Amino acid sequence: MQKLTFTAVNYTNPMSVLVFTAIILVGAYFAGLLGSLTGLGGGVVIIPLLTILLGVDIHYAIGASLISVIATSSGSAAAYVKEGITNIRLGMFLEIATTIGALVGALIAVYIPTQFIAILFGIILTFSAIMSLRKKAQNTLSKPTYLAAKLKLYGSYPNGKGEQVEYGVTHVSGGFFMMLFAGVISGLLGIGSGALKVIAMDTIMRIPFKVSTTTSNFMIGVTAAASAVVYLQRGYIDPGISMPVVLGVLLGAMTGSKILVHTKSSRWLRWVFAVVVTFLAGQMIYNGVMGKI
Repeated sequence: MQKLTFTAVNYTNPMSVLVFTAIILVGAYFAGLLGSLTGLGGGVVIIPLLTILLGVDIHYAIGASLISVIATSSGSAAAYVKEGITNIRLGMFLEIATTIGALVGALIAVYIPTQFIAILFGIILTFSAIMSLRKKAQNTLSKPTYLAAKLKLYGSYPNGKGEQVEYGVTHVSGGFFMMLFAGVISGLLGIGSGALKVIAMDTIMRIPFKVSTTTSNFMIGVTAAASAVVYLQRGYIDPGISMPVVLGVLLGAMTGSKILVHTKSSRWLRWVFAVVVTFLAGQMIYNGVMGKI
């Protein structure tokens, strides 16, 4: 049977292309499912899967992850927009910051040692796990702040009972600068930086959790696309790896979007996510410190 010939793979253990593709496809499905339900993107699972389990060079893993983030956003964002949960105007405004940051992050990523990227990735994963378990503060603002009102960033969302819940937006400038930082991390690590985006909207801008999660899913695709251009030009996007990643993540994201729209509590999901991500973070940091990536 044909053996792997991808230059992205840096190990010599024999594995058929069929097995390699099947592992990626299954792993990508669960990555897309978790990414869609949490708003954090599938890259937090895809990159450890490719680098630790399959021995793929981390730059190629980031390239595939960026493609998967685009697929996650495409698969779930459409459903959220249709349900009227996503704040499209807010998302487009904040994308100005994340796109600029993503381009900067992607440009400097190709010059940073892979060990450093692995360690930083593990730290960000740990942070994502912690933030996923925090208690979500509900926005009680009935009126938007001055800047939010001028930009018309406020909105409403259905509560599942046929009623529209109105919400305001605060600290627009603080959220914008957090999005700039999130964009840099996204371009550097290829994870969509959903955790930082959700923090910016949920904690700083005081937007309801469902709105911040769905708007994050809407935004991460644009952020990842900006970064992917740089990785594509550098030759770090391998079709043999990216194709099963996209298919798996897209299916998982579509499944997750259907679940989230009808779910009343996602507390159990966040615990599962936190445990898995913490384990992956430890593996990434260990392999980075030991120089195995």
